[in-house]
Amino acid sequence: MLLFSLVTYYTSILLCSCYRSGDSVTGKRNYTYMDAIQSNLGGIKMKICGIVQYLNLFGTAIGYTIASATSMIAIQRTSCQQTNGEDAPCPVNGNPYMIAFGVSQIIFSQIPDIDQLWWLSIVATVMSFGYSTIGLGLGISKVVENKEVKGTLTGVSIGTVTPEQKVWKTFQSLGNIAFAYSYSMILIEIQDTVKSPPSEENTMKKATIISVGVTTLFYMLCGCVGYAAFGDSAPGNLLATGGFRNPFWLLDIANIAIVVHLVGAYQVYCQPLFSFVEKEASRRYPESSFITNEIKIQLIPGKPFSLNLFRLVWRTIFVMTTTLIAMLMPFFNDVLGLLGAVGFWPLTVYFPVEMYIAQKNVQRWGTRWVCLKVLSLACLVVSVAAAAGSVVGIVSDLKVYKPFHTDF
Repeated sequence: MLLFSLVTYYTSILLCSCYRSGDSVTGKRNYTYMDAIQSNLGGIKMKICGIVQYLNLFGTAIGYTIASATSMIAIQRTSCQQTNGEDAPCPVNGNPYMIAFGVSQIIFSQIPDIDQLWWLSIVATVMSFGYSTIGLGLGISKVVENKEVKGTLTGVSIGTVTPEQKVWKTFQSLGNIAFAYSYSMILIEIQDTVKSPPSEENTMKKATIISVGVTTLFYMLCGCVGYAAFGDSAPGNLLATGGFRNPFWLLDIANIAIVVHLVGAYQVYCQPLFSFVEKEASRRYPESSFITNEIKIQLIPGKPFSLNLFRLVWRTIFVMTTTLIAMLMPFFNDVLGLLGAVGFWPLTVYFPVEMYIAQKNVQRWGTRWVCLKVLSLACLVVSVAAAAGSVVGIVSDLKVYKPFHTDF
């Protein structure tokens, strides 16, 4: 986690400097990640970046839908176990919850631009602090209750899993950690919403060190304390899949906070993809009233709501598609691992490094050039290993797979 946080922080700093071409204050703006690639590296790499970035955003939406259902199922299960006893199996079908999450996303996805999501982003941030603090507190109380620190420095013991399983699960965990630090794919789009002066680059650099520092602190505390509390039996989701059992009311609050956080996170991650498709459609069909016309609707006193029919139809279809796929393949940890592995190297490491080299004219085979290339190569190896581990996990899940069967 520390290594991933350091790499992510360093490459994010490189990426922040790519928002403007030339001067960091007056240079040409690059409104999206693809624009930055186009300005610094050229056409073919821009297309590759776009494919990887938007596929990753699409996959992230699926992962968030699965995660939200997991937490909503946990809330219903705790209610059932209160009535029937803590050890009651209480099977719950997750499909209705995924559909409910999808309906909420259809509504929120009509917010036109990412800069209008500031209030939803604040709510999501508060929620993430809330459930992380609850998880940390419950973990500490569990360690005190056990009167021992479970687990070992080398991880899950051989015997609980086979040596082969331990290797693959270790690789998969690298993908999960990479996914946890995967905000680089929307960093430029977020930077475009920052007001200046001071320069967007300076503001984003400060935001980056704060966000990476705070999230790493919580990741380390929750991960280590959770493992100390449960040892080899630690579940993939401490708050929702069989970790903590009591107090019921506190677990319900934590899982509600997770769902609210995911509602906001889904929108923040999907808005760049929404914007790309809509701008491309407007460019290709500028005369189409279906695509370009904005209908003003006065819902509440003040500024009228702007409804675009193409936005309504396209975003609704997108949300319905991600919801359907989530219902078809609810392999949450493995899906996250694969998404993290596929997106980490190109979006978080390779493109920021290559743009920095091009922008600063770093001398080929010089010390800095070699160090940057070694960093990129090392992260590629980690990404390939993480992807392999996640694929093995998904193959294992498919052996007991039932379509639309989401009983977590």
